[in-house]
Amino acid sequence: MFATLEDIMTRFARARGRPTLWLPGTDHAGIATQMVVEKMLAAEGVTRGELGREAFTEKVWEWKREYGSAITGQLRRLGASCDWSREAFTLDDQLSAAVVEAFSRLHDKGLVYRGSYMVNWSPNLQTAVSDLEVEFFDESVELFYFEYPIAGADGESVPVATTRPETILGDTAICVNPDDERYAHLVGKEAEVPMSGGRRIPIIADGYVDAEFGTGCLKITPGHDANDYEIGQRFGLPIINIMNKDASMNAAAGKYEGMDRYECRKALWADMEAAGMAIKREPYQTRVPRSQRGGEVIEPMVSKQWFVKMEPLAKPALEAVERGDIKIVPERFEKVYNFWLENIKDWCISRQLWWGHRIPVWYVFDSADDIVEDGSARYVVARSEAEARAIADEKYGASTVIVQDPDVLDTWFSSGLWPFSTLGWPNESAADLQRFYPTAMLETGHDILFFWVARMVMMGIELTGAAPFHTIFLHGLVRDEKGRKMSKSLGNVVDPLDTIAEYGTDALRFTLATGTTPGQDLNLNMERLTNSRNFVNKIWNAGKFILYNLSDVDDDEWQKLCAVDFSEAAACEGLPLSDRWIIGHLHHTVDRVTVLAEKHDYGEAGRLLYDFAWSDFADWYIESSKAATYSGDADAQASARAVLVYVYTSLLRLLHPFVPFVTEELWGALPHPPGPLITASWPKTAAHVDRTALDDYASLQAVVRAIRNARAEYGVELGKKIAASIVASAPETQARLQAELPVMALLAKLDPSAAQVLGSMPEGGAEGAVGLVVREGLEVLLPLAGLFDAEKERARLLKQSSKLEKSLGGLSARLGNAKFVASAPEAVVAEVRGQVAEAEEQLAMVREKLAQVDAMLAN
Repeated sequence: MFATLEDIMTRFARARGRPTLWLPGTDHAGIATQMVVEKMLAAEGVTRGELGREAFTEKVWEWKREYGSAITGQLRRLGASCDWSREAFTLDDQLSAAVVEAFSRLHDKGLVYRGSYMVNWSPNLQTAVSDLEVEFFDESVELFYFEYPIAGADGESVPVATTRPETILGDTAICVNPDDERYAHLVGKEAEVPMSGGRRIPIIADGYVDAEFGTGCLKITPGHDANDYEIGQRFGLPIINIMNKDASMNAAAGKYEGMDRYECRKALWADMEAAGMAIKREPYQTRVPRSQRGGEVIEPMVSKQWFVKMEPLAKPALEAVERGDIKIVPERFEKVYNFWLENIKDWCISRQLWWGHRIPVWYVFDSADDIVEDGSARYVVARSEAEARAIADEKYGASTVIVQDPDVLDTWFSSGLWPFSTLGWPNESAADLQRFYPTAMLETGHDILFFWVARMVMMGIELTGAAPFHTIFLHGLVRDEKGRKMSKSLGNVVDPLDTIAEYGTDALRFTLATGTTPGQDLNLNMERLTNSRNFVNKIWNAGKFILYNLSDVDDDEWQKLCAVDFSEAAACEGLPLSDRWIIGHLHHTVDRVTVLAEKHDYGEAGRLLYDFAWSDFADWYIESSKAATYSGDADAQASARAVLVYVYTSLLRLLHPFVPFVTEELWGALPHPPGPLITASWPKTAAHVDRTALDDYASLQAVVRAIRNARAEYGVELGKKIAASIVASAPETQARLQAELPVMALLAKLDPSAAQVLGSMPEGGAEGAVGLVVREGLEVLLPLAGLFDAEKERARLLKQSSKLEKSLGGLSARLGNAKFVASAPEAVVAEVRGQVAEAEEQLAMVREKLAQVDAMLAN
């Protein structure tokens, strides 16, 4: 979806003559990539710990060199017309230097800091992850009710419930609502933590506790629950971490040390049951936080990490949208953007990984013996180890030892710099930065508005002084035909490369581009793809028709066709109606598509082009042009060829951003200005439109449709040519239709020798003919004689009449039943009345036709 839309944007802007850069690249996907490589090593019986950091990192680079081009290879197959000479990777030297510079500048301003705070801990990955990398799922778990003993009170206890009994070992308070009379007498007293050997904790009161929920008593575990952490901060409660990085229990868990958290849950509950503390356990529906990458349950944990202060960065980002410096499409996502930034929390940017940008911080120790894993309060931020050594020597003395922080930065930190780091920042004089920054467009899925888009805005304004782009275009997600998100577990994933192999790239692109509107999800089904493939075939076959008509063209005419231009009124003078109509219709379509594309409504632009190409050009104009191309008149043929080439090559220019492969191929085979289609200019806007021709051809189409409908209604054989009299009361209409009689004969399969255009109704009126009223002042008469087999038609109409009479009789009988009318629901009675009216109308039409056939047979 993104490759299609961004390529449409790029090709359109390029064709409009704008300096256009679409810069391709990939981020290093720290967590995901490390996971893949670790799994690969595990299959070989090796761990990253056994390899060591340097060797492991080299293994990841090897994997990247082998598989990293898969994404860009897919983009190329989709036709992404990026500037591939500028392809970037977030771990490239230039981008890595930008990351270090950004960290340093933010730290110098006090916007980056280190501290121990509650984070989302991924036990499988053994790293902190941001709030945005945690997904919540409604799951059925167990709620455990137990008695919390009151210290010093003979047998008194309070009931408490939890879904995670293992965290009891980290409790540092019991909290109740200050207005809850049931527990008011306990506030200020202490409780004993079960299975802790008698450790006592205070009973406190806070309005956060909902007295109506559960037991009204809340256990507070500041080390393993985000809300409890906030309460703990308010009351100055101690923080006890009872788990190791792999979510096994540590020494603070006492006799449960070494157990997995879920093993501990079972063992602890069994011990509480044995001690008579357990009350009950029951099923409970709750939202469970899981790692977006690994899928395991996230463990809230207090950990020492690096953070970015977000509030000072969020304010300018909010103001940029409010002032209109940045426009979000669709506009409704402004509220979502604003809500997140107005309620933003500090961003944990450190990750306990080896693949990524290592944090440019060196801890300072007095000697090698003083080095500890947790770092030091003394540290320096530098752009290289040599610079760090120099700063440490000056600040702390040359005898100190420096050790770099082992963590890496969140991948989104480097991705947040993408709009300017890829253009040469922090080198302010870089040519690309000077020419292309701020950029024009950021296009992406609405699901990463916070992960990436908002962070780019904040980083761009803070580090460059300008918003990184002026438009944010958010597309929807591609879902399966039932509207479900594609996932391996559902087995509904559609591989784009398989789809391309079956339907073609152009068909896939056109389906994605026209199947949705900004911000709306697209339900992808094979019927849409089939329709798009048929459309591409239609375009191809139209090209073949034109090439067939150019097969005998000499070099001189070919060169003239390369420069053919009907954009001005003078060039259209003397052309037949069909030619002036299609040229005017083309110019009108160019204007409409251009406006839609400028508004980023690519779906509607594509649908408009579909209608013009399929219906107006292929179905109507190409068929109309055959009156000239098959006429044997050399001048008429040359004129038709010129119009065909002009309209079709203009259409290829319009379609090229959507379906680049087929249009480029056809462009190369047809007369065209020098150069490939990808570099061709957009068709001229505000070109001449002959409004009279549009109206006159609309009359011609109405006549043809009326005749085609009558042919179908009377069952006329497909190839049979029939007689017709077209009656136009206005002299100018009569003259124009008379000039187009060969075209109408071709389109409606009329016998040219028996077709005529009249200014008034012939003597005898419509007697012996089918009269078709096209509009006021325009009618068609089709003589019944020879139109069809009268005897067969009479038998068919009698049978249809009998069937309708029988149906009408049954319906009328129901309405004649007073009991039915009185007791049946009003809607049912109304429906029957409607059916009666419809049957009466159909019967009247059949009887009218039957009378015509009888009159025809009588003559």
